[in-house]
Amino acid sequence: MVSSGYILTAVFASYFLFILRINSALTMKTIIAAYSGVLRGTGASILSAFQDLPSIPWPSNSKLVKQLQIISVLQWVITFLVMGAACTLLLLYMFCTDCWAIAALYIAWLVFDWNTPEKGGRRSEWVRNWTVWKHFRDYFPIRLIKTHTLLPSRNYIFGYHPHGIFCFGAFCNFGTEATGFSKKFPGIRPHLATLSGNFRLPLLRDYLLSGGICPVNRKAIDYILSKSGTGNAVVIVVGGAAESLDCTPGKNVVTLKSRKGFVKLALQQGADLVPVYSFGENEVYKQIIFEEGSWGRNLQKKFQKIMGFAPCLFHGCGMFSANTWGIVPYSMSINTVVGEPITVPKIENPTQEEIDQYHDLYIHSLIKLFEKYKTKFGLRDMDTLEVR
Repeated sequence: MVSSGYILTAVFASYFLFILRINSALTMKTIIAAYSGVLRGTGASILSAFQDLPSIPWPSNSKLVKQLQIISVLQWVITFLVMGAACTLLLLYMFCTDCWAIAALYIAWLVFDWNTPEKGGRRSEWVRNWTVWKHFRDYFPIRLIKTHTLLPSRNYIFGYHPHGIFCFGAFCNFGTEATGFSKKFPGIRPHLATLSGNFRLPLLRDYLLSGGICPVNRKAIDYILSKSGTGNAVVIVVGGAAESLDCTPGKNVVTLKSRKGFVKLALQQGADLVPVYSFGENEVYKQIIFEEGSWGRNLQKKFQKIMGFAPCLFHGCGMFSANTWGIVPYSMSINTVVGEPITVPKIENPTQEEIDQYHDLYIHSLIKLFEKYKTKFGLRDMDTLEVR
């Protein structure tokens, strides 16, 4: 009789195979379409032949592509929400089954590899170029807009705004190659920074590392900006969990006034500051916003202080209908604009006055970027960016 440990291991392995199948789906579809086109001249079409069979339902090309896009986005949302906790529980359970040796081997690897996230990570260009991320990109769609050239001889800290619920724009543009970051900014290696706690969770940490994602802590960022040469760009979602509590359609709010740590880091490492604004990031989910001082907002802040992230009450649409509620984000365009870099000198021990000076320059540059592009991406002339 097969033990339950083996069954659970097989289920988890199936999840990764599922992602890989999405990745290969477009390639297979392209091969079939190409072969069909070759035979079309002889009057034979594979696709039309299958479509003519009444007993076999064959979705139209557009519907098939849309379904692949939805599945691609949904797998990332589920991964973000439950993969870390699920893998931890699975690993603990496996120690009580015949699969304990597999769990023990992984724990040994985890101990050996524990400091890798804080030493530049372990990116995989193969994973960053998965076809699944192109489906992910096209669902919204997500676009990366370059406004200025970045020099490979410099290092950079990108400030990403706004946070949104899941930072879809940040992940797609900087955690994958779906929008062509390396082609638009040749010689620049992006490192998207996220909660350090994610890198303590088994398997999720390895998944994140493969995308070039790093912990948002001082040690990891210092290593990338000081010991990995030049041409590095650390992407920090400056507003963090606090900003996610204010994200809702039609609201342009960033949490920035008291966030000066990233500016101090830039000065200490001599890394140029680059403002980045994603128009549409707040539009993909609808959220219940609690007023400041209310019991709901106080509860969210207490949870955020303990866990590091805020429990947002949000909803998107259903998997099969945009008219029902679900966790699939709404298909709204996200346009990520990378602004002009602010040249920052290297000052080992910057004064508070120097930090404030460059922080003010950064806020001014971000507002200028927002004002310049807001009408191009669906906002009105009267819309303004609120900096809190």
